[in-house]
Amino acid sequence: MRQLTSLDAQFLALETRSQTGHVGSVAILDPSTTATGTLTLADVEALITDRLPLLPPLRWRLREVPLGLDYPYWVDDADFDLHFHVRELGLAAPGTDAQLAEQVARLVSRPLDRARPLWELYLISGLQSGHVAMFTKIHHAVIDGLSGAEILGLLLDLTPEIRQIETSGPWGDNAPVPGDLGMLVQGLAGAARYPLRALRALPSALPNLEETQFKVIPGLGALSRLAQSAQHALTRHEGPVQRTQLVAPKTTFSGRISPHRRLAFGQLSLDDVKSVKNARGSTVNDVIVSMCAGAVRRWLIAHDELPEAPLVAQIPVSVRTQDEFGTYGNKIMLMAAPLMTNVADPVARLAATHDALGDMKERHRALPAGLLADANHFIPPAVFSRAARLTFGIATSRPGRPVWNCVISNVPGPQFPLYLAGARLEANYPVSVITHGMGLNITVMSYMGHLDVGIVADREQMPDVALLMGWLREELEALMALDANGSTVDQAPAGCTHDR
Repeated sequence: MRQLTSLDAQFLALETRSQTGHVGSVAILDPSTTATGTLTLADVEALITDRLPLLPPLRWRLREVPLGLDYPYWVDDADFDLHFHVRELGLAAPGTDAQLAEQVARLVSRPLDRARPLWELYLISGLQSGHVAMFTKIHHAVIDGLSGAEILGLLLDLTPEIRQIETSGPWGDNAPVPGDLGMLVQGLAGAARYPLRALRALPSALPNLEETQFKVIPGLGALSRLAQSAQHALTRHEGPVQRTQLVAPKTTFSGRISPHRRLAFGQLSLDDVKSVKNARGSTVNDVIVSMCAGAVRRWLIAHDELPEAPLVAQIPVSVRTQDEFGTYGNKIMLMAAPLMTNVADPVARLAATHDALGDMKERHRALPAGLLADANHFIPPAVFSRAARLTFGIATSRPGRPVWNCVISNVPGPQFPLYLAGARLEANYPVSVITHGMGLNITVMSYMGHLDVGIVADREQMPDVALLMGWLREELEALMALDANGSTVDQAPAGCTHDR
């Protein structure tokens, strides 16, 4: 058995009827590179069966501790049924990208069955391009961005030839899983250790609670600042790290979300982004976040709700070390940064974004890597789920004062071709999570000289989310067109509809 960490358990605790906790991707595959010129469900099943010894998370199912006395465990599913998890469907003609996005939006809206390993895979045929799409979704309690990329990497090959995997003995953990009484005893033993864990976490977590969701609890922010000042005084440090107090303005996508999703995806040129980066003395991530700010700005203008202040973006940052690769689970920090939707000029917006993300990196370097897990240790496991939902509810439902507005994430990927069961991977669009208060998620993954963009939004809040993809392209074109000293004036978004 393998116990979930408090951060893993948090992604389970936050699930509701309208708020799911799985992440995924839409891989676009070219079957012409396979030996048969086709890619079938049987091909995918054979590949997964062959690689299962290397992919333990695909066999894990949840085992709860009675009375919720401790965090749940992952156990190998003795009744694992691959056919339940791997499915196929076809698009009606003509099989456009819009049809694919609509179909995936419906699939991603459905929660995963907690009685089974928390993942599903859909092979989708009928695309207008002649390609085949593969939509996978897996619970965030199992993986973060980097560990998800590890799983995908184990399914992919460097050539169309499918590599043979040598394994020794049967896969899986054959150790018996304790019954309810055994789990109860184990839970009681684990619960007794948590006060000590909380005490150990106190010195690192308390001075930094303002960088976590717990800052919304009345009085806790002031206590955190006091602890930080005391810590720096005791260690004779020059002074506490300066933290800008970010206040997220209210937007349409800052409310409570419905159970239904909208999805948009597309590609941008990585070389063009690098050209802008080199010309402006910034980073690829700066350019991506600035382009996202410009696209979201256009949406806000189109809906007559552009705030004077910048939005606040939640930016996941990996804290996984080299030694922790292959351990799966979550090793992340959730950082906050201003999204410069209040700056009209693309060049000025990029410069402001560069400065803001530089400040965020300085804060990140000053924080302990295990901050989120350490902060969670202050909550006993028996009440953890309720407390996590309550804290997150406060963070997202305060009138006019959400903690964050949206999620922006940039994941670097390989710049060489990859193959799945012999089919060449043409694109891999991320499909990530939205939550109450953050009804918009823009995740970007680089691959083979392009940026694969996946945009997820609430179906009711942003029915026209597909417009963002076009505006991202226009933002990049605007930056490419400007000379070193150029500037632009704000333009009314093209192709938008005022529907509210």
